[in-house]
Amino acid sequence: MPSQPEELRERTKQFAIRIVKLFRALPKTEEARVLGKQVLRSGTSVAANYRAVCRSRSRADFISKLAVVTEEADETVFWLELLVETGIVRKTQLEKLLTEANELIRIFGSSLHTARSK
Repeated sequence: MPSQPEELRERTKQFAIRIVKLFRALPKTEEARVLGKQVLRSGTSVAANYRAVCRSRSRADFISKLAVVTEEADETVFWLELLVETGIVRKTQLEKLLTEANELIRIFGSSLHTARSK
């Protein structure tokens, strides 16, 4: 049975893959391209930065890197919401991705809170 860090590594990687697929499926308009690049950057950064969390050298390093992951996940939610609220993408197309992003925020936020309180 995989450990929680291994499960989260895979979960964040799958999230990044879904973000890339979303980016590829966006309309070929200037505003979709601009917003798409933002969500592509922040959404894939969640997985990349979580890998860095797993290689933390100290508690302070762990907390710092985990804070970056949480911020990137939150930023991704912002860009996804903006894609919906500007009418570029229908909400129904992004509901599962938004749910996953918000779940990741809660997971990493909780871990961050726990790490800071020790």
